[in-house]
Amino acid sequence: MTTDELCVLVEQHVSDLDVYADLTDDGFDVEGVTNFSVGVRPEIKVSQTLSASDTRENRYRTTLAHELGHAVFHDEVFQLRFAAGDLFVERGGARVVCKRETMLDAPQVDWMEWQASYASGAFLMPREALTELLRPLVVASGKLTPFRIGTGLSDQLIAAVTDAFAVSREAAKVRLIKLKYLSDKPVTATLFD
Repeated sequence: MTTDELCVLVEQHVSDLDVYADLTDDGFDVEGVTNFSVGVRPEIKVSQTLSASDTRENRYRTTLAHELGHAVFHDEVFQLRFAAGDLFVERGGARVVCKRETMLDAPQVDWMEWQASYASGAFLMPREALTELLRPLVVASGKLTPFRIGTGLSDQLIAAVTDAFAVSREAAKVRLIKLKYLSDKPVTATLFD
């Protein structure tokens, strides 16, 4: 999926997409924000430091997909909280502020960030397409997966995913770990279990 196609997908799920937002009031490390309001689709804002930089295209794509995850999976939750009169939702609106360190591999206890992170990987690197891409490398290796991170084959898998899906090495690595192609521990499972 191209970046333009990703923007169109995002626009189908939100009331407004601002990819040139100044998010510095929320902190210099904030890359995306999703605003939820009563009775309307969410608004997504992405930092202009990502969208205006030719060298940060992969990071920009990851942030767009992450915020899309919030819009798709969390708007209904916020609408229900608004309707229930939740005291933690202020004045009919809520914001999810996303920083780089939580966008790729949030802990499961931070369920909204974890879901948006997982969704980002799934939007950008769909399981079926990723499996088809990696099948020849995995079969040619003659080894069981997951592969230990830091080996030559793990580096080849990360590079293949990075190139094919226009994502960062870190995003590729996280997706490969979540789909059990890679591990930082000794493992015995096979890819097709």
